[in-house]
Amino acid sequence: MADDQLRAITFDADGTLWDFEGTMLAALGHALAELRRAAPAAAAALTVEHLVATRTAVEARLFGQVANLEAVRLASFQETLRQIGVADDTLAAHLNELYLHHRFADIGLYQDARPALKALRGRFSLGLLTNGNTYPERCGLPGTFDFAVFGQDHGIKKPNARLFHIALARAGCEPHQLLHVGASLENDVAGANGVGARSAWLNRSGRANGTAHVPTHEITSLAALGAILGQEERQRSPAAGPTPAALRSQRTRSSS
Repeated sequence: MADDQLRAITFDADGTLWDFEGTMLAALGHALAELRRAAPAAAAALTVEHLVATRTAVEARLFGQVANLEAVRLASFQETLRQIGVADDTLAAHLNELYLHHRFADIGLYQDARPALKALRGRFSLGLLTNGNTYPERCGLPGTFDFAVFGQDHGIKKPNARLFHIALARAGCEPHQLLHVGASLENDVAGANGVGARSAWLNRSGRANGTAHVPTHEITSLAALGAILGQEERQRSPAAGPTPAALRSQRTRSSS
C-alpha cells in the first residue's frame, strides 16, 4: 500500500503569512517622500502607483537575468529617475536601501501565522515556497522552516512545476505526501495540483472561486489547518474497533 502519510507542508509567503501588499506600499511611500525631498520639482507628479507600475515593467524585463528581486527593485528606482530626468545611480541606491529597510523591518505577520507554524513545527517538515524575497530571518521567523525555496534563485515562478519539484526534493517526500498552502489559486493551488501535491487555498476574504483550479482544502484562516489535518488523519486511520468495555458487554450477553 502506498504511504499517503503527510510528510511536509510548504507555505506561500506574501499574502499568506504576512501582509506584503500593505508593507510594500508603505515602504514605497517612504521612498517617494525621500525622492520628493531630494528632487522636489522633478518628483512632484510621481505617485506610489507609478512606482509600482515601473517596477512591474522592469521585473518583466529583468527577472531571471539579475541576482535577485532586490536588484530588480534597484533597477526600477533607476528607471524611475531616468523617467523624471534625474539620472542619479547614487540616489537610486539610497532609495533602494531605504525601501528595503522598511520593506523588511515593518513587515506585518498575520496574527494566525506564528501560532499555526508553531503548532506544526516538529510534526512535519516545513518549507517556504515563494515567488517573493521575504526571508524568514528578516521577518521574525528565524528557525521556523526546515527549508526555503525562492523562485528568484532559479529564474522561475510558481506555478512552474520545476519549482514545486525543487521543494519536494528539499522535503524528501513524494508529491502526494506534501501539502502546499497559499493565497493564490493561479500560483499556489494550480502549481500544487499540477505536480500531484495536496493544496490548501487560504481564502481570507471568502471570495468565490471563479477559476478552474480546485483546491484539496479551502480555509479562511491558518488556524484551520489543525482541523483539516486532523480530519485527514482520521480518514487514513482504520475504523476503531469496539472498546474493551463493549467487548465485555458482548461476552456477557452471549453467555446469558
